[in-house]
Amino acid sequence: MKLHTQEWGSGDRVALLVHGIMSDHRTWRRVGPALAERGYRVIAVDQRGHGLSPRGTGGTPQERYPLDAYADDLVETLPAGAELAVGHSLGGITLLRAVERLKPARAVYVDPGWQFARAEGVDPAVFVEFRNATREQIAALNPRWEAADIDVELATLAAWDPDSALAMPGQESGLPAAPAVPSLVVLADNSFLVSPGDAAALRERGFEVRTVPGAGHTVHRDDHEGFMAALEGWIRP
Repeated sequence: MKLHTQEWGSGDRVALLVHGIMSDHRTWRRVGPALAERGYRVIAVDQRGHGLSPRGTGGTPQERYPLDAYADDLVETLPAGAELAVGHSLGGITLLRAVERLKPARAVYVDPGWQFARAEGVDPAVFVEFRNATREQIAALNPRWEAADIDVELATLAAWDPDSALAMPGQESGLPAAPAVPSLVVLADNSFLVSPGDAAALRERGFEVRTVPGAGHTVHRDDHEGFMAALEGWIRP
């Protein structure tokens, strides 16, 4: 499936951005321009069932939104050989499954959902219910967000197919055995998806792991400056 994309910049190096569940390219509203200022041509996708991209096809949510199809969509849509590829949450799952085919020089996984099946409180019904969240509820849950981020959240929820959440149970994921390309994992503080034990295992397997103090799951929106600082050495100055 060809996905909708948004681009920033026209640099000679390419950076790819892959959002998490319930979101779309607008979650990168500050990261995209920041990377463009550093000389990248930045390409952000709307994953299937999100934003302006098509919905999946099939008789059940699992048929419409299998994890392998998300990865195939990235490979069909994005150029191989980018300088950098970044995936957040569900985007971390998707990027991991596509990385050997996309062959970026470096990959960054932001609070990736590799262990979502084991995470406490990750109930698809909660995601579906959250689609109707009010501005006040979003602001209360994300006190560090700017008003523009709340606007984006309301817009992306309205453009999201909740069947993509209903499809998640039973789909296998897990910690990768080794990085296919040099890889950084950027974690939320006290991540509910990647435990300290998981982080230690990832380090042992060859991943660099960094944490942004005080940041929640949407690290790049909770603390944009902290997130960009966590990328030091992984992006061009």
